[in-house]
Amino acid sequence: QVQLVESGGGLVQPGGSLRLACVPSISISNIYVMDWYRQAPGKERERVARITRSGATLYADSVKGRFTISRDNAKNTVWLQMNSLEPEDTAVYYCNTLLSGQDYWGQGTQVTVSS
Repeated sequence: QVQLVESGGGLVQPGGSLRLACVPSISISNIYVMDWYRQAPGKERERVARITRSGATLYADSVKGRFTISRDNAKNTVWLQMNSLEPEDTAVYYCNTLLSGQDYWGQGTQVTVSS
């Protein structure tokens, strides 16, 4: 069983920044792919960023150039740096990984972008 714990959400004004953290209960060196998803009210959950163990990254078009995903082996943390936030970024953000055929999700962290 793997647990994922997200943190770092909050209320921010448009144009502001937040940095989300995802800490797994196992070493991230054992995790090949980690994703960040988000789900806004009334909308389907969507993947916003992915990072592989080798450091390769992938972004949704809606966040490209504004969000950066990274992994810090020393802190056993996957980060999602979010800049130039827009009201449309308001959602619950989740980290996710697939291990041995099982899907693992964190509890989510709320991000609200509003003036």
